[in-house]
Amino acid sequence: MAENLKETTVSKNTIHHGSFLDLHRDQVRLPNGKIANREYLLHPGAAAVVPLLDDGRIVMVKQFRYPTGQIILEIPAGKLDAGEEPETCARRELSEEIGYEPGELIYLSSIWTTPGFTNEVIHLFLAKQLRPFRREPDPDEFLATVTMTKEEVLQHLDTAAIVDAKTVVALSYVERRNLW
Repeated sequence: MAENLKETTVSKNTIHHGSFLDLHRDQVRLPNGKIANREYLLHPGAAAVVPLLDDGRIVMVKQFRYPTGQIILEIPAGKLDAGEEPETCARRELSEEIGYEPGELIYLSSIWTTPGFTNEVIHLFLAKQLRPFRREPDPDEFLATVTMTKEEVLQHLDTAAIVDAKTVVALSYVERRNLW
């Protein structure tokens, strides 16, 4: 039964405090009364944006993602600063990563990225009525912009050329809701 699935915290332990991620190992009491360990990362959250140009093309970024060892094709995204609202973060990331500001920002959804080991939530948006704006990438951020048609994006989704989860989910929301 769903009511009997909750785990309760017995003890908390911070294993590592990083610059924006904290690693924890807690003891929990399982629904059957036994004790187990749970290791997880605390994350401040993030925002990601599908930038839709007036002609229907989407601006994406290619970026090397160290944990994967690969260059990944994805939508602009970034972590929330302390106390920052997701919409503010989305606007900032558009400017930093692709040099645009939105005339309209549409909330799509919020998703848990990998709830088995992190509390990271990414807030997904669609940006329309884009206007050129100063582009100021973070000093440790190197990326290239790629502009794609709807057909190209859908083909990349169909062939699994886009493997970044937030990007797949956000583009799927845009397509399913006929926001393109």
